[in-house]
Amino acid sequence: MPELPEVETTRRGIAPRIKGQRIEKVIVRQPKLRWPVPKNINQKVKGEVIRDVTRRGKYLLLNTDTGTMIIHLGMSGSLRVINCKLAAEKHDHVDLVLENGQCLRLRDPRRFGAVLFTTDDPIQHKLLKDLGPEPLESDFNADYLFAKSRKRSITVKSFIMDSKIVVGVGNIYASESLFRAGIHPKKAAGKVSKEKYSLLVKAIKTVLKTAIKSGGTTLRDFTKSDGKPGYFKQKLNVYGRKGLPCSHCGKAITHSVIGQRATYYCTHCQK
Repeated sequence: MPELPEVETTRRGIAPRIKGQRIEKVIVRQPKLRWPVPKNINQKVKGEVIRDVTRRGKYLLLNTDTGTMIIHLGMSGSLRVINCKLAAEKHDHVDLVLENGQCLRLRDPRRFGAVLFTTDDPIQHKLLKDLGPEPLESDFNADYLFAKSRKRSITVKSFIMDSKIVVGVGNIYASESLFRAGIHPKKAAGKVSKEKYSLLVKAIKTVLKTAIKSGGTTLRDFTKSDGKPGYFKQKLNVYGRKGLPCSHCGKAITHSVIGQRATYYCTHCQK
């Protein structure tokens, strides 16, 4: 699944190419995505200029003068800016046709993505209003995380993967951040000290920034907006490395399942 770094990589890839462009029309080939594409979306955005391309969590926001398109990549979606003359393939479900002859094309093989539209404040949309802080912003800090975790018996890994606590810390990045902070992923969130949360916050920010800089983690179904894969996967310390030696101590990396998600950690380095 594309996570925050992949979505941010996509945003940075498409923004310079679509910002300031006027929308000529929207072509919807398959309206049945995770939520139905609004039937009147073409009427809503036709003729509008894309003023900005922003992100909230894993949602991309295309801002116009009359409203905002909300796009989610789901489990396997990707966005490309391509020549509109390029024939659509089987899983190319939505095209945003621009006045310069280019189009923003959503490809979503598993159809868990979304293309929505709102005339209200998008941050107050039902899909976004309850999201936690952005992990790279200043309000995501040790004091916040420590306060939110008190009396919580949930594992710390599941805790930081809860989008109501903080957005965008997906499975891969949670495992990597906990390793950097030296925290066992099965430890109860309420048992983690403020000092450890300080290390964890720094680790999360570092891991996500590194992933964004590297173009996101290469997943089976995800490529960057220019079609080239990300490269952060080459730098993973624990994720997907079951049985391989820890890069710090040499002990074999352990694998288990937490909250139905594959989890990788070092029992020596993460107490």
